Amino acid sequence: MLDEDDIGSPGGGLASRDDAAPDGTVKYARVSVVVVGGGPAGLAAAIAASDKGASTLIVEREARLGGILKQCVHDGFGVVRYGEKLAGPEYACREIRILELTKAHVMTQTFISRIEKKDRTFLLTLISSGGVTQVEADSLVLATGARERTARQISIHGDKPAGIFTAGNAQYYTNILGQMPTKRCVILGSGDIGLIMARRLTLEGAKVIGVFDAKPAPGGLFRNVVQCLYDYDIPLYLSHTVTRVFGTRRLNAVEVCRLDKQMNIIPGTEQTIPCDALILSVGLIPENELAESIGVEMSDQSHGPVCDQNNMTMIDGVFSCGNALHINDIVDYVSESGEIAGRAAAAYTGQARELVSINASGDFQYVTPQYLDIKSVKGETVLFFRSAQSRGKTAVRVNVGGREVFHMLYDQMRPPEMERISVDFGDELRVSDKITIKMEPAK
Repeated sequence: MLDEDDIGSPGGGLASRDDAAPDGTVKYARVSVVVVGGGPAGLAAAIAASDKGASTLIVEREARLGGILKQCVHDGFGVVRYGEKLAGPEYACREIRILELTKAHVMTQTFISRIEKKDRTFLLTLISSGGVTQVEADSLVLATGARERTARQISIHGDKPAGIFTAGNAQYYTNILGQMPTKRCVILGSGDIGLIMARRLTLEGAKVIGVFDAKPAPGGLFRNVVQCLYDYDIPLYLSHTVTRVFGTRRLNAVEVCRLDKQMNIIPGTEQTIPCDALILSVGLIPENELAESIGVEMSDQSHGPVCDQNNMTMIDGVFSCGNALHINDIVDYVSESGEIAGRAAAAYTGQARELVSINASGDFQYVTPQYLDIKSVKGETVLFFRSAQSRGKTAVRVNVGGREVFHMLYDQMRPPEMERISVDFGDELRVSDKITIKMEPAK
């Protein structure tokens, strides 16, 4: 794997030139594919690109590869990809070992300060302990993951005392640092990581007073509600939210209120709960600052880049995958997304696309990809989507030019549960074809 001293060296495997600044601090390298992010999506993308024969570089800002998996000590990873339940570090370790068998290079503890478009290539300026490096690439794969919403992004009154954590931060303290962030806590939001941390903190001896959610239905997968809350007698309070925090230097209590069907506070339902921590599990946001800095078009529905079936964004040569593209339920699909982007990035030649939009009905929260490049449609195309609301028996139908090419029946759908389908659009697609995907009640 690559470190700073490998760039331009005979054994580095990357094309180089004498392009250093007068003080010798700027190094230069030339690769086919740069993968930004060394989490599960980035690892899968780099493996796929390297397997296709492309010179590949992973740029990772942390000291170790693996992304968020490093702190996920619970199992459930890899059921689809490996056919067994793995803990997060086990899953990451398998992917890293596969990467080590390829010719891909890695730069860790490295930050991207700038990306420039140069005709048909990209010039990245990288900052690391070794100085400044400029890397030119034919294509980019943005596997930058997602970030958590914080207390600043939700309406909670009060000061800013110590003791307010995102669920991911609480997980990092507990599983990586070996430090208990709380002895008695309230969890706001029933997303999967919040549910998992309710169980984790209980197992470590903390008292989880309850999980509160403003919505009338849980925000995480139903299996996590059962395994993390019901099995440990942790209360779940739906249509409830935290409205105020108390404490100056350290949190000592929170105020909780009930909400009506319009999610308005019901007067007189205020309740003060003594605690030393408030843990927030109020959603993830795709991390796309780099993508936006180079003008990548974003979807208002998925909050990730608009893309085609190869995960290429609306900027030619820029690909997106994993949670940067849309928030996934399971890591197996994150890796699948990375593979799609990595293979396509390695094969990218700059050929113009012919895009046909996929028109989704209002029953969908989002559908990705949003376009098909009819020049590169081969075999089945994977679509991911979420329902906009909870539904009973439902049929999902895909039509091309008024002709149905796919349908599937579901017993039920919930917005927290992502769905995956594979559709064969055929080989005769035309730019004039109208592609629609819709839901309707199943008989």
